[in-house]
Amino acid sequence: MVGSCGGNRAWCRGPGEGEEGMRRWIVASIAGLAIVASVPAMAQRAKDDDGGVTVRRPSMMRNLVSAAKLEKAAQVQYSQLRAQAISRKALLTGEDPVAKRVQRIAQDLLPHAHKWNRRAKDWRWEVMVIKAPPVNALCMPGGKIAVFTGIIDALKLTDDELAMVIGHEMAHALREHARARAAKTTLTNVSTLAVGLVVGGNVGELARQGGGLLVLQFNRNDERDADLIGMELAARAGYDPAAGITLWQKMAQVPGNVRPTWLSTHPSSEDRMRRIKAAMKDVARLYEKANARRMSEQKPPPEPVKAAEPAKAPEPAKPVEASKPPEQK
Repeated sequence: MVGSCGGNRAWCRGPGEGEEGMRRWIVASIAGLAIVASVPAMAQRAKDDDGGVTVRRPSMMRNLVSAAKLEKAAQVQYSQLRAQAISRKALLTGEDPVAKRVQRIAQDLLPHAHKWNRRAKDWRWEVMVIKAPPVNALCMPGGKIAVFTGIIDALKLTDDELAMVIGHEMAHALREHARARAAKTTLTNVSTLAVGLVVGGNVGELARQGGGLLVLQFNRNDERDADLIGMELAARAGYDPAAGITLWQKMAQVPGNVRPTWLSTHPSSEDRMRRIKAAMKDVARLYEKANARRMSEQKPPPEPVKAAEPAKAPEPAKPVEASKPPEQK
């Protein structure tokens, strides 16, 4: 309660003692959070597990940020993006062949999303395609997907490769990576304040650099997990998971894509292809199962019924010849 010690004597000490106590409390709190963040996350598979990839457990720090509030903010930003695309006449209509293709692939993947996040069943999934050059796609919290035609055109994506792209972006939302990053940003800012209080002096720049590198490491791990989960989503939907390899072979040709792994927010293409190849054995059976199901659902069309030939009119009866009288000899 405001204006009450609430039974905690630390909040009722004198100015000097209270400031020192506050410093110790902040340092202890930051240290505790750092320890929690540094504990290696245990591997996890999808719930209702019937095979598939193994990835890290979701970050515990995501719980510092409200999922509902973040998804509401994502809805606002997604609506703004849609409005901008409409104003520039860049939003493809539902009748556009490219938009239909993206919608079809996304719809194929959606039934398998809840295995990675139970709340995904309640999300209002949306998909829009924007005619613009960026080689990019995204999925905001709450299932808001946007695909730019630049990535389809520049990489000449097959359906299998496009399924890998959409699955990857869906995985970021399903694992709530944006929520975890928001929490880490908050923690980094608090850490900077704490270091300034305890150590004193101009340490802001150093703290920002250190905090940034920490966040980069988490981002690379997020990308690796999204690659594998996206591959599984695609495989479960009947798309060839080997397309993940050809996708990153193409992506490696995009200028500026390949950067040193230790200083990049994303893993290198070589790193991603290596991990995807290693995980192929985990999704091969899922892909085969999905293909078998798809083949059984695609029954051959019945042979067209031949049109009945019109009945022929009966031939007219030949006239009966009159009997000739016998010839007289």
